Amino acid sequence: MFKSGENIDLVMTTQMTSARRGVATDEMKQVAKDEDVSLEWLIPKIARGSIIIPSNNVRPQKIHNVGIGKGLKTKVNVNIGTSTLNVNLEEEIEKAKVAIKYHADTIMDLSDGGDVKTIRQTLMKSAPITFGTVPIYEAYNYGVEVHKNPLNLTEDDYLNAFENNAKDGVDYTTIHCGITKEIAKRILKVQRYGGVVSKGGTITAAWMLKHDKENPYLTHYDYLIEIAKKYDVTFSLGDALRPGSILDSHDELQVQEMINISQLTKRAHEQDIQVMVEGPGHVPLNEVAANVRLAKSLIGDVPYYVLGPLVTDIASGHDHIASAIGAAVSASEGVDLLCYLTPSEHLALPNADEVKAGLIAYRIAAHAGDLVKLRDKVIKWDIEMTEARRTLDWEKQLALSIDPEEAAKIHSRTGQHPGNNVPCTMCGGACVYMMLPQQKKYEKENNSLQQVE
Repeated sequence: MFKSGENIDLVMTTQMTSARRGVATDEMKQVAKDEDVSLEWLIPKIARGSIIIPSNNVRPQKIHNVGIGKGLKTKVNVNIGTSTLNVNLEEEIEKAKVAIKYHADTIMDLSDGGDVKTIRQTLMKSAPITFGTVPIYEAYNYGVEVHKNPLNLTEDDYLNAFENNAKDGVDYTTIHCGITKEIAKRILKVQRYGGVVSKGGTITAAWMLKHDKENPYLTHYDYLIEIAKKYDVTFSLGDALRPGSILDSHDELQVQEMINISQLTKRAHEQDIQVMVEGPGHVPLNEVAANVRLAKSLIGDVPYYVLGPLVTDIASGHDHIASAIGAAVSASEGVDLLCYLTPSEHLALPNADEVKAGLIAYRIAAHAGDLVKLRDKVIKWDIEMTEARRTLDWEKQLALSIDPEEAAKIHSRTGQHPGNNVPCTMCGGACVYMMLPQQKKYEKENNSLQQVE
């Protein structure tokens, strides 16, 4: 039975440690309230790792924590951050604000250009929500700035980058520890149409091949666990070998890494470290559900975090749509966190408008998936929208829209009558609710909708 309000020493204590002691943290209470679940239901799931609450215990900002995992609503992550060719902190701050405005659940800073520490700290202030990073990008940046070659990184450089992120209060970090030296040596021997498209995976593979050494994040995995336990940093175990083309989906490299990650997940759980596992990538539509089932068969009910997946490779300029299709199917099959793509994927660093477009597409995908796996808990939104449409309540329709501003802009275009109880310009006088106004009045009787004369 959980104990509410018990004092816990934050040092070497994680949300999973607390749950295994039966203690309800403030973060657990917030998640229980947001998800309309009881602490008695929530705490055992955190204890066994099927739900996580990424929440660094030295995060300087007060944030709204979210729960990620089985039985909870599907969450959406937004990626922002600089590149080596485009470093503009003000633009990244604007993107962070857009992510907050349109209700991202988590945000990741993928910066690898400029002063990445300052950028990270600034964006964490601009985005008071669950915040993730990819430490190897900081290591890469350090290699370029200090060693003049990212492949001249030392093992300490890899570890220092992770520790720097943890000390800054980052809630979760992508760790590319499933790619081994043996796998790296096979990369060029296995036919891959798209090659290895993970930046972190490629940096690590190239480093291992140059130095003939094992992956530092694997060699020193116990040290990462020690740091993660001190700050309660959640591991997001990265898919360095995700397919970059639908032609490479579920090849031996991808599957071998997934097997390795499943073993590393167990090692982290033994030390009370919260874990989620990352997934692909490019996957044809008929393999999306199979991907989720394969991943869950290996990792169990550990939260699964997918990029897309993209179900076709030809949608440049519209990859937020191509990937939202895969995301919706993934969510319906049990994926817990969706990482958005924007229209600029494969083309350029996204701008603020593209961040919005990607986030809106993925919030739709997440809700569509939740209507399958959590129907009774999330369908109220759809019911209210249906009622507003049937009664020609335009104010309510617009307010209920996933993007009220865009919906209002479209609705108010030339020719539209103002106010409620009027048709829109699509059907005009032929509006079904004007032609047959009796449809506008219904009452619920015997669990079915009956027409009122």
